Amino acid sequence: MNTKLTLSLKKSIIEKAKQYAKSNNQSLSQIIESYLDKITSQNPEFGDPELDSLRGIIKLPKDFDLKKESRSLRIKKHG
Repeated sequence: MNTKLTLSLKKSIIEKAKQYAKSNNQSLSQIIESYLDKITSQNPEFGDPELDSLRGIIKLPKDFDLKKESRSLRIKKHG
């Protein structure tokens, strides 16, 4: 069952999205539905191909603490 959704977006983005949809023979609703389905999927095979290609490139130590490092970098940058 389809349900109506109202979005507020910049006019320029809407126009570009409409052109994209038309050039790909899809409706704007189909494109948005597909995107939302992709980003909310729990299935890892629907990940972002660009990000997936980077996964595993950097080898971090087992005791690496992302929160601690992020905080440290913010302190260095912003004081």
